[in-house]
Amino acid sequence: MSGAIECDVCVIGAGAAGLSVAVGAVQLGARTVLFEKGAMGGDCLNYGCVPSKALLAAAHAAQTVAQAQRYGIRSSAPEGDFAAVMRRVHEVIGQIAPHDSVERLEKLGVRVLGASARFTGRNEVVGGGISVRARRIVIAAGSAAVIPPVRGIDEIGALTNETLFSLNQRPEHLLIVGGGPVGVEMAQAFRRLGSAVTLLQRGRLLPRDEPELVDMLSGRLASEGISIHQDAEITEVSRGARGVVARYGSGGEVVGSHLLVAAGRQPRLAELALERAGVEYTSGGIRVDARLRTTNRQVFALGDVIGAPQFTHAAGYQAGIVIRNALFRLPAKVDYRALPWVTYCDPELAQVGLTEVQARERFGAAVRVVRASLENNDRARTQGQTVGGIKVVTDRRGSILGAGILGPQAGELIPVWGLAISQGLRLSALTNLIVPYPTLGEISKAAASAFYGPKLFSPWPRRLVRLLRTLP
Repeated sequence: MSGAIECDVCVIGAGAAGLSVAVGAVQLGARTVLFEKGAMGGDCLNYGCVPSKALLAAAHAAQTVAQAQRYGIRSSAPEGDFAAVMRRVHEVIGQIAPHDSVERLEKLGVRVLGASARFTGRNEVVGGGISVRARRIVIAAGSAAVIPPVRGIDEIGALTNETLFSLNQRPEHLLIVGGGPVGVEMAQAFRRLGSAVTLLQRGRLLPRDEPELVDMLSGRLASEGISIHQDAEITEVSRGARGVVARYGSGGEVVGSHLLVAAGRQPRLAELALERAGVEYTSGGIRVDARLRTTNRQVFALGDVIGAPQFTHAAGYQAGIVIRNALFRLPAKVDYRALPWVTYCDPELAQVGLTEVQARERFGAAVRVVRASLENNDRARTQGQTVGGIKVVTDRRGSILGAGILGPQAGELIPVWGLAISQGLRLSALTNLIVPYPTLGEISKAAASAFYGPKLFSPWPRRLVRLLRTLP
């Protein structure tokens, strides 16, 4: 060993989860050490949220130009410069990178070690020739793309999110394996940028979201020319004179120029030597309790390394739970009832809480469902974006259990439903909300009002009005 460090908090991994803990800990006065062998900012900044949303922004711009005539604006077909699009993607990464940089963290007081870390004891890790003993150790090592066990896939040079944004030439025909948020977003982005796209999903598209909203989105994607194959399990891939050949199901075959694998993620555990610390884990991630403590109470884990939920905003939320437990010794626990997620396609698809199927499994006949369509929303009409709507799941008293929204800016509309769930509100709280006109947000109030409409306009209120009309 070339050195040894004693500290209060040692964090392994500088992705969204690890950075949030490290910055929070050092700002609270804890002596903090951070290990990161790769790029600061982790997957989200370098290979995930940031580059994908920058690419989607370029695709949206191309679509806006292509559809300008719908609004009475003359335009020619957009001509994309794919290399320029990718340069902008990396410029956006560069704009955000300083916030996650070694320089910023060291200025705050974090000791950053550019190495991988492995456990050598219950409260000790080593990396880069330095041994670190800490009062609390936090594992935030992240995840990597899953490569499914498909014959031939290792030989064809399949793309993942870690290599996709290094392309400088637009794929002629992109084959995408996986119909989750990443697969759907990239399918629409590359189609709008001029690629032919085929999407192959082993089961149902976006299986965690409301099926009826997914069906509407699927229709929209198909209308843009994306070829979607559901219940299509890949059996073999190969590369030949025609390009990449993917075989699926019982005799299905599609040929493309590139293959993108977006079939989920797996926690990075192999290098950690967790056994030496008494930390239990499975192939799905590190085992933690509701306080995010591992089976070694001195060690916490959060983010992708514990499995679901694999979202950057979930990692930020979990970081607050870890800080309260590790530094303040408060028994804070995770509560995912109001955890939202968004698929940032066009229209966006957002979900929070339970779907109808999940609610009926838990509460049975007590479940009620209300809907409102964007076709009846004046702002959506003015924008020419009426595909979609909202579906809200409640109990018989109107307590909100979950909500799904398909539409423009659905990700901006879903937080009000997360707030309602977290605060135990009923739909009546939203019916009393004053919403500016015309806005997409009116759809939330419309859904809430739909719950009470049958009662309000039933015979007995009419009889009451007639009775009151007779009074002086």
